[in-house]
Amino acid sequence: MNLRQDLLICGPVQALTKPIQTKTMPRKPNTKRYELIKGLWQDNPLFVQMLGLCPMLAVTNTAINALAMGLATFFVLVSSSFFVSLLRGFIPKQVRISCFIIIIATFVTVADFTLLALFPTLHKELGAFIPLIVANCMILGRQEAFAAKHPVGVSVLDAIGMATGFLFALLVLGGVREVFGSGSFFGISLLGSDFEPWVVMLLPPGGFLTLGFILLFFNRLKYRRRATLRTANVERVA
Repeated sequence: MNLRQDLLICGPVQALTKPIQTKTMPRKPNTKRYELIKGLWQDNPLFVQMLGLCPMLAVTNTAINALAMGLATFFVLVSSSFFVSLLRGFIPKQVRISCFIIIIATFVTVADFTLLALFPTLHKELGAFIPLIVANCMILGRQEAFAAKHPVGVSVLDAIGMATGFLFALLVLGGVREVFGSGSFFGISLLGSDFEPWVVMLLPPGGFLTLGFILLFFNRLKYRRRATLRTANVERVA
C-alpha cells in the first residue's frame, strides 16, 4: 500500500474519531431561588403578565381589601399547587383541567368560610370576589404550566413567589387608590380633613388609571436599567 492510499484511508478514520465540538447554549436559570423570586418582579402576575385584572378593579379601592384578597389568593395558590404537584401522576390528562378546578375550588371554599367566620364585615365588602378566585386565570395557569409538570418543592416555591408578587401588586394599587381616594392608608388618616378626595380613584376607572401610571413607572425604571447596562457594555468593549 503506497503513501497515497494511506492518506485516503487514514483521513476519514481520523475525521470520524475526532471529538465533535458543540456550542453550549446559555441555559435559563432554573434554581430554587429563581423560582421563588421571579414572580416578584420579572414575571409579576399583574404588572408583567396582566393577569387577575378582575380583583384588581374590584377590591383594590382600599389597602385592607387588597390585603385580604391577596392573602386569600396566596393561600389558594400555594395549597392548590402543592396538591396538584403531589397528585400529578394520578390525574388523567383528559380531565386535568376539571381536576385542577376542583382542587382550587376546595381551597377557595376554605378561604371563603374562614374569612366569613373571622371577619364578617370584610367578607361582606369583598362580596362574590372571594368565590371568584376559582376563575382567576393566574391560579389555573400556574397549575397547568408549572405545578402539573414539576416536583412538589419547586412547585410550592413557584406558587409562593407568584402569590407574593400578586399580593404586592394589589397592595400597591390599593394603597395608592386609598390615599388619593380617601386620604387614608389602612383606615389611618394621612392627609387631614382639608384634603379633597379624588372620588374617581375609588371607582373602576380609578383602578385602570392607577394601573396605567404604575406600569409607566416600572417600565421607565426597566428601560433606564437596560440603557445603563448597554452603556456599561459599550464602555467595557471600548
